Amino acid sequence: MSIKKIGILTGGGDCPGLNSVIYGIMLKAYDTGIECVGILKGWKGLIENLTIPLNIAEHDDLHTVGGTILYTSRTNPFKSIESKEKVAQDLVAKLDELGIDALIAIGGDDTLSVADAMCKYAKANVIGCPKTIDNDLAGTHYTFGFWSAVQLASNAMDNLTTTARSHQRVFVVEIMGRDAGFLTMYSGISAGADIILIPETPFDFERDIVEVLRNRVNAGYKHHIIATSEGAYPKNESLERDFNTISKETIDNLPKDTYGNPLLAKLNISKIIVDELNLRKDLKSDFQNNGVDFESRSVVLGHTMRAGTPNSYDRILGLRFGLAAMKLVLEGKFGNMVSLQGNKIETIPLSEGVKKKYITKDNDKMELRDLLVKIRYLSKQK
Repeated sequence: MSIKKIGILTGGGDCPGLNSVIYGIMLKAYDTGIECVGILKGWKGLIENLTIPLNIAEHDDLHTVGGTILYTSRTNPFKSIESKEKVAQDLVAKLDELGIDALIAIGGDDTLSVADAMCKYAKANVIGCPKTIDNDLAGTHYTFGFWSAVQLASNAMDNLTTTARSHQRVFVVEIMGRDAGFLTMYSGISAGADIILIPETPFDFERDIVEVLRNRVNAGYKHHIIATSEGAYPKNESLERDFNTISKETIDNLPKDTYGNPLLAKLNISKIIVDELNLRKDLKSDFQNNGVDFESRSVVLGHTMRAGTPNSYDRILGLRFGLAAMKLVLEGKFGNMVSLQGNKIETIPLSEGVKKKYITKDNDKMELRDLLVKIRYLSKQK
């Protein structure tokens, strides 16, 4: 079929580099005489016919601007009790109504699972572009926005270290990451965090936090940075044994988002860790015996990690993704997703690309994390 008009939408949380992808699409579309239409607020905009024209002449150097000019939302079209086939067909009918010949959906596993269903059940002309600040999509080595967020979190911990040093404090820094710890692991290692907690390896409060802090203060350390993913959680035995402020029911009863995911940010794990540490008189005694008054504070980076302009890497990766996605449209290779494999942009089926990935136990970052914790205090033991 002849492609004359394409739609572009961005769904899920915002992140640096979304506008870079949009601009990469627009550059190639203009060069081939194809009209671009922006669908506002993700899938909500397609359902409600919320669109804007995208005139490239009005968006010089859009790739340097953070966020998304198309706005975004976490709307789940499949939340209703209707069959997936019916919903997918309705979404394709919406595209037809808008005169859109093909759609490029930019989003994470939730957004792209909708795109995949449209292809599966309604043979839609859809191309996916992976976007998740957590970098937890199996179909790509890295997502745009990830490295910008890693740098921001790393810088924040670097800056907090000066305050931690001045006040001889323990800072517990909460970093985005619902069920994958890439952001926390990478930024924590980069900043030299003293303890790094991620969802993939449930922690033992006594062994992984209290004992490490005790060993560090006995070795002469007077300040400490704990980096924790928002989705980090304790082992069941530790939860029952070590915690006084929360229980398993606290975690089980968390509210869910429109895709059914628990809102782990509502748990505020950094504050819980601080509250539990403040109840440990034995740890306070160890600190005082080493001439340090125990003081612990929590810092939640939250949405600041999505903020600002993309770094150079994410600007270029976003542009490359946008260009590659538009080329797939021109080639009629629908039902696929663009992907970064090594340094090359590749193509994989949406059904494969939307799967989740996690940090595995054999990952060298795991070993680095553990060595950073162990070797530093061992090398300074009195």
